[in-house]
This record gives sequence, C-alpha cells and structure tokens, in this order.
Amino acid sequence: MPPEQALACGRWVKLICGASNQDLASIEDLCGLYALAGVHCIDVAADDAVVAAARRGLRWAREQRPQLSAPWLMLSLSDGEDPHFRKAWFDPSRCPADCPRPCARVCPAGAIPAGSGVTRERCYGCGRCLPACPHGLIEAQSHGLDAAAVPELLARLRPDAVEIHTGLGRGEAFARRLEQVAASGLPLRRLAVSCGLEAGAGAAGAHAGASPSALASELWQRFVLLRRHRFRPLWQLDGRPMSGDVGEGTAHAAVNLLLALRPLAPPGPLQLAGGTNGRSLPLLRQRSGCSQAARRAAAGVAFGGLARRLLSPLVLEAESRGRRLLDEPALWPRALALAQELVSPWLAADG
Repeated sequence: MPPEQALACGRWVKLICGASNQDLASIEDLCGLYALAGVHCIDVAADDAVVAAARRGLRWAREQRPQLSAPWLMLSLSDGEDPHFRKAWFDPSRCPADCPRPCARVCPAGAIPAGSGVTRERCYGCGRCLPACPHGLIEAQSHGLDAAAVPELLARLRPDAVEIHTGLGRGEAFARRLEQVAASGLPLRRLAVSCGLEAGAGAAGAHAGASPSALASELWQRFVLLRRHRFRPLWQLDGRPMSGDVGEGTAHAAVNLLLALRPLAPPGPLQLAGGTNGRSLPLLRQRSGCSQAARRAAAGVAFGGLARRLLSPLVLEAESRGRRLLDEPALWPRALALAQELVSPWLAADG
C-alpha cells in the first residue's frame, strides 16, 4: 500500500532507525527487512553514510520483491536540545576494576562492550546508562546540525520527508529550523513534527505544568508555519521517548497522549510513537471502542527500540561472520518473520 493511502486509512507504519544511530551495518539490515515487511517510511539520521546504508537496504528489498511499494526515506532534525540527539560518553580508565558495569547490562544497543567505553556509532541516546552508573561517570553529549548546513545537506540527500523534533516553548527555534528546511527547495511528501510531554531517560523531566491542551496550542502554532511554507504535516506524538522495548506497559503513554490530543490537534494525521510495541494497537482498539474507531483515532504508528531489538540477535550473529544479515539466507527469513509479526497487525485490511 502506498504511504499516503496508508496514512489515510490508519495503516501507516514507520521504522525509526534512531536519529543518533550510526551503526551502518545494522541500519542496512533493518531497512531492508522492515521494507520487505511492509513499512511505509524509514526514519534515519541526517547523515550521508547513514542514508547510503539505508538506501542499500532498500535496494536489497526491491531485489527480493520488485513490485514492492517503496517506503519513504525520512531524515530527523531537531530545533534544540533533545534526547534523540545525544550520545553517551565516559572515560573507561576511570572505572573501578571491580565495577559490575550495570551500564553495559542496561544498554539496548550493545554499545558498551566489556572493558571499553561507549561505541559511538552504536549509541542512539536512550540514556538508560546514565542513572545506571553507580559512580556517575557517564555523561550525555548533545549534537545537532549547524543552521548553514541544513539546506545543502537536504538538497544533496533528497529525502522524501523530514521530521523536526521540537518541544514546548521552542516555537521560534522551530520556525528557524523550518526556514532552513524550506531553503533546500525539496518537494517533501510530508513534514513530520515530533513532540510529547515526557522526557527521555536521563534527560530533564516533563515540562512543569504541561498538559495536552498546552501541547495542542503549540502544535497549532507550528501548523501555521507549515501552511506558510506549504508543507503537509504529520504529527508524531511521542508518548514516552525511546522506551518501547522496556515493556508492554509503555504503550499506555503513547495511546493516552494520542487520545488526549485527538480532539485538540490541528489538521493532519496523528501517529503514535514513544513507547510503542505489540500492545499499542490492541490498547488503542480497547480505548477507542472498536477497530474502526481506532483507525480514525490514529493514522498509524512508529516503532523504534522494539523494532531494532527484535532483530538485533540475528544482526549480531551475521556480523560475527563478517556478513550482512541480508546476505545470510539461513538467517534473514527468520528476521523477516519477526519484523512481520510486529508490523502486520497495522497492515491488516480488516483493522
């Protein structure tokens, strides 16, 4: 199903590779397999090497199924400090010899190998290692694109869509970032706006006194700016950032935020994110009353941490052999089955 049609009928599925994820081998595998599983959009870091890896994965998917409807390629930007745009860092020489390294145990990306610091390209900024360190040695290092670099980068990489991560009180910063996107001259299919009321692990807490109505008011401000530039909006409601692989209970944050925003939000499709997992659709149906009501409530879903974690063991097994998972015919069908199990309920024609 083409992406726009999927948005219109509530069957849209997006893969989030991670705005800070630069693990090229993993990204290539994830993009190929989730494209084959039927996702409509793949969201990656605004980085030349990452985009090249994603496109290699998409080419592989088309080789397996030439009739495949190609998913959009989306690039993530931010208009300010954001947990999605950071990397963990620590000096391993400062770690006590007897430290049990709980940081390594809690890292979902396997970015903290034994006896070492953070593997920068694998870290996607979830922040779970920050409170886990018993000695307070881990810090978060933010990163972002300079304003002058954005138009040329987008014009060079030519994504189908762009997402801007924003927050309450950052309207002026959003307007500046949007001007930079517009200066690229790209005819984007959608301009996604990602925002929520909760902060990620290890980040500052939720906005003091923040409410769904306050968030809706800010989304309306951004809607006016999008209309001015003739961008078509897609509202990504980030329930609990980067937590979908923690447990099924995180689905409540995403669904609660969407249902609270639904009657208040500006025009445009609303998409679940932040804490989404296999429980998200059943919970949305339960809270909405029926399948058709759920379809009207949400245009679709984005899967990030859980989508990556499901395939990680097989990705790593292939990497241990020095090969892509996509080049392992004994492994990739198993990975595809896992991806389809997550994605297929949203694609089902019967809702």
